[in-house]
Amino acid sequence: MADYYDILGVSRSATQDEIKRAYRKKARTLHPDVAGPDKADEFKEVTGAYEVLSNEEKRRLYDMGGESAVRNGGGGAGGFGGSFHDIFDTFFGGSTAARGPVPRGRRGQDALVPVEIDLIDATFGIETELTIDTAIRCKTCNGTCSREGSEPTTCTACGGSGSVRKVTNSFLGQVMSTSSCGVCQGHGTVITDPCLDCAGEGRVRAQQTLQVKIPAGIEDGMRIRMPGRGEVGPAGGPQGDLFVEVHVKHHPEFTRQGDDLVCELEIPMTAAALGTTMTIESFDGPQNVEIEPGTSGGVSLRVRGKGVGRLHRSDRGDLVINIHVQTPTKLSSREKELLKELAEIRGETQPEGNLVSESSSVFSRFKDRFR
Repeated sequence: MADYYDILGVSRSATQDEIKRAYRKKARTLHPDVAGPDKADEFKEVTGAYEVLSNEEKRRLYDMGGESAVRNGGGGAGGFGGSFHDIFDTFFGGSTAARGPVPRGRRGQDALVPVEIDLIDATFGIETELTIDTAIRCKTCNGTCSREGSEPTTCTACGGSGSVRKVTNSFLGQVMSTSSCGVCQGHGTVITDPCLDCAGEGRVRAQQTLQVKIPAGIEDGMRIRMPGRGEVGPAGGPQGDLFVEVHVKHHPEFTRQGDDLVCELEIPMTAAALGTTMTIESFDGPQNVEIEPGTSGGVSLRVRGKGVGRLHRSDRGDLVINIHVQTPTKLSSREKELLKELAEIRGETQPEGNLVSESSSVFSRFKDRFR
């Protein structure tokens, strides 16, 4: 009698996974349905070796005393004990155990819908209405799929089990396999009198209006998940989830930088020199902005707590105002006289530019760093 390890082509230290893989590889090529009846004895020999080596107790007995030890220890090498399901799975991809009927109702699909909001809505948050096209439970049959006064009938092909059995004759004897019933699709019942409104689906397409709460601080492209507000499943099954993708519209005056609102403010040259108080319209209403005397272009002023609301927090960012100083380009003769007079008073009748020394320039600092 050949050695079981040699029959399967594995070493004596092989793991259970290696033994299983080796058996499946050989069995697929030696099975009589594939290789013909001439390979039946060889297939039976491979199967007997696998039945012993795949069982830890039988393998231990075999390693100690060979085939006779296994036989005397309780079970011949040619039997199909605990490993029959592995053999069945290898060739039929199923199980000998019958499955129950599959529920007709299934979970519906998730839905994704876009919504556009203004920047002010992203700043403070908003609750808005959203109308979507979705699948809802059929009101006529309430998801039963059958016409009023009717109900699903038991499938005669499977007797309501949702599965059918098939017996196959082989050299090993009769082998029984179980598969889903093709008549009722595994549900165990058949819709003999379907609802006319939903055509036996248990759901219909319709428009639905929802209230969506968009929190303050939400950013462009973010999604809000609404559990159980998606499409109803077949046969009135549970709803999927709804995802609302938020898009924030462009604002003509304010831009967003993180949690800050940023705007540009142009002021006259005289206001920058003398200082003044200016009023701007913000999302919170009029805001007074103090311009200090001698303010130069490029300065940014910050109004605390007047920016965008921070997501899932109660505080807000800031309102940032970038100052730009207007330089007059068209002057009347009187304006020119006044500016000349000012220049004479300040000793600027022949203005001279001041060169910045290399030691203090930004360029020199970069050169020093690269050195």
